[in-house]
Amino acid sequence: MAHRKFSMVDVQCLGDSRHHRNPEEEGLVSSDAYGDYAFGRWKKQDFDEQIEKRFAGISVMGEMPGRERRNEINSEETKEMRMEDILMLLGGLALFLYGMQMMSNGLETAAGNKMKSILEKLTSNRIKGVVVGAAITAVIQSSSATTVMVVGFVNSGLMTLNQAVWVIMGANIGTTITGQLIALDIGAIAPLIAFGGVAAITFVKNERVRHISEIFAGLGVLFIGMGMMGDAMQPLQQSETFVNFMTKASNPVVGILVGAIFTAIIQSSSASVGILQALAGTGVIPLSSAVYVLFGQNIGTCITAVLASIGTKTNAKRATVIHLMFNIFGSILFTFICMLTPFVSWVEALSPGNTVAQIANVHTIFNIVTTLILLPVGTYMAKLAVLILPEGKEEATEERGLKHIKVFENSYSVGNEALALSELEQEVDRMRGMVAKNVQESYEAVLTGNLGAWDSLKEREEYIDYLNAEISKYIVRQMSGEKSVAGSKSMSSYYIIVGNIERIGDHAMNILGYAKNLNEWGIHLSQEALEEIGQMKKICEKALSDISMHNGSRKEFLEKAARNEQKIDDLEEMYLKRQIERMKSGSCNAEAGILFSELLTDFERIGDHVLNIAEQYQNMAR
Repeated sequence: MAHRKFSMVDVQCLGDSRHHRNPEEEGLVSSDAYGDYAFGRWKKQDFDEQIEKRFAGISVMGEMPGRERRNEINSEETKEMRMEDILMLLGGLALFLYGMQMMSNGLETAAGNKMKSILEKLTSNRIKGVVVGAAITAVIQSSSATTVMVVGFVNSGLMTLNQAVWVIMGANIGTTITGQLIALDIGAIAPLIAFGGVAAITFVKNERVRHISEIFAGLGVLFIGMGMMGDAMQPLQQSETFVNFMTKASNPVVGILVGAIFTAIIQSSSASVGILQALAGTGVIPLSSAVYVLFGQNIGTCITAVLASIGTKTNAKRATVIHLMFNIFGSILFTFICMLTPFVSWVEALSPGNTVAQIANVHTIFNIVTTLILLPVGTYMAKLAVLILPEGKEEATEERGLKHIKVFENSYSVGNEALALSELEQEVDRMRGMVAKNVQESYEAVLTGNLGAWDSLKEREEYIDYLNAEISKYIVRQMSGEKSVAGSKSMSSYYIIVGNIERIGDHAMNILGYAKNLNEWGIHLSQEALEEIGQMKKICEKALSDISMHNGSRKEFLEKAARNEQKIDDLEEMYLKRQIERMKSGSCNAEAGILFSELLTDFERIGDHVLNIAEQYQNMAR
């Protein structure tokens, strides 16, 4: 049967006359759609398409199908589209997340793994801390990743709680860059951008060019995913159930809860904000409701830092509390602003008709304004965090385990490489410190003849062996994943470093064994020999201190280690000659001579291992 084609004149007549049918009352268009057209918010072409779709079942005589028939038709259409749309939505989400990861990895690698050192050094005051936090987060595209790094630094004592406050504030500003990128309407050329990036990755050999190409490829894939999600969500405009559900988001409490729960599940505010932008772009949710969901998303992103703080010291947990306080305060503040002022209308006026850009602008304004308000009281936030989480008794007892490496972060997609290397560096340096302490106390036992520290040294050596095994396992797991060339090189170097540190620990136990032999055999070393041993102790302590992360940059390690190793070789040669002379003169018996020679051998081997470690750090710095 042929169908009559209704024009907008017919529709307007239907709506303008009491004696004609109103398209809204007849269920031909939704009340929102009809109202949008009436107030000029819909283009005539778009409204025509909606009316034509609804009048598809009207006969030539103009007879309207009954409401039951229309519902049956709509139900059948929904059934036909539902599975296809769901699959398209999931595919779009997959491309969006993958594109964001590609872009993040490209940015991170192109910038080099310098984020951690920047984060450590440039946080001397609140302004620097905010700027650095924002910059780092803009690079790695994840406030969660930055906050997790901060938690690790606070846990290891490399960063104070006050410094953490400023960086966390900056991280919240930096994370808004993703939403602003999404707001750029480049969907039409997104496939071209993705193709260009992938082509460069495939055919260009230059490593840096490939990393930059990865950024563009990720950006293109991200926008392709956004387009797919937007198309998949179009039918939701006709879904009464979904529309009714979204209208409930206009309730601030409901909107905030929905946003917080969803973001906590996917563990990325950037991704959840992107999905919200795609949904708002279809017209299903207005900005007046979307803002509350957005506020909840800022709270939900704290879940990653909460997970990172599990098993850490109390001070690290306080950094997480500060992150939560920031976002909760901002959400409460802006909820009242939205309810009591025409804030939403002001934002709409900045970019009329572009809901995607409006959401991005609200996200940016939220974090900048909250930071400006809380910046002067940041130190009080740190004090409040201390009151909320006072020092516990568990801080006094140190249980065996990895302190800086978190298992869950092995699968953390965004910023994974920088996080893994940061954790690794801290854990390895902690292991170095334990070995240095064993070397010092072992030499002290030889000099004094006091074996009181025997049990603690043995226990620490077992801990060092444990760390060697666990860190090595962690490195192997990390190397099995996708890493940049620089990241893979650093992982390999750390594997060698850990082995060398463990060997130094073994030499420390050898020295402790000589102290035990001297006691059991009743051997007393000459004053000259004791002075030489004291010099060995001093040089070993300096050599191990010079390769500490707290003492200069990696580039300086090799030069210092080479000087120390040469000095150790020279002293070993000189001390051995003196020992032979003492044995010839009879001032030293054979047993003492053998023990002293063995001690010199361990002394020399420690210098060799320190040099090996420094060479690996130099390799990472290239």
